[in-house]
Amino acid sequence: MIVLGRIVAPFGVQGWVKIHPFGDDPASWRKMSHWWLCSDDSAPDAQWKQYALKACRPHGKSLVAALAEVPDRNAAEAIDGFFIAAPREALPQPESDEYYWADLVGLDVVNEAGEALGTVSGLLATGAHDVLQVQDGEGKEAVERLIPFVAAYVLDVDLPARRIRVSWQKDW
Repeated sequence: MIVLGRIVAPFGVQGWVKIHPFGDDPASWRKMSHWWLCSDDSAPDAQWKQYALKACRPHGKSLVAALAEVPDRNAAEAIDGFFIAAPREALPQPESDEYYWADLVGLDVVNEAGEALGTVSGLLATGAHDVLQVQDGEGKEAVERLIPFVAAYVLDVDLPARRIRVSWQKDW
């Protein structure tokens, strides 16, 4: 499953929910007839429950949505905090130079000099742009680098090679 966002609160009394999206094009989710919900974002696919999407619209920087299986506020409160996901085949194909966050997590990051900077452990949405969280090492010796996911720093993403090349120094 590709995790798309998280339900952050009930919205109104008719079962609508407010959603914090984890990407920059949540309006495209309206094209999907179903969403999959689970309280654990790393759960196996079999634990995700399918919900029919009745309606979805932008609301500020988030979304609000109505699901067929969520008829009222009590039902919306029961799924508060759940993650929203979809199987890869249900998602629209990303454009050239666009990536799903799930495709970037786990990739090795190297700089122009070929120095290994670590592995992408996650991404942060800052409003202006996304930021790669790059973990180098483990335990007390671990270093986390925050690298803006913009063309000035990210030179190329090679999904088949599982590598991101960046313009970033090891001591930054």
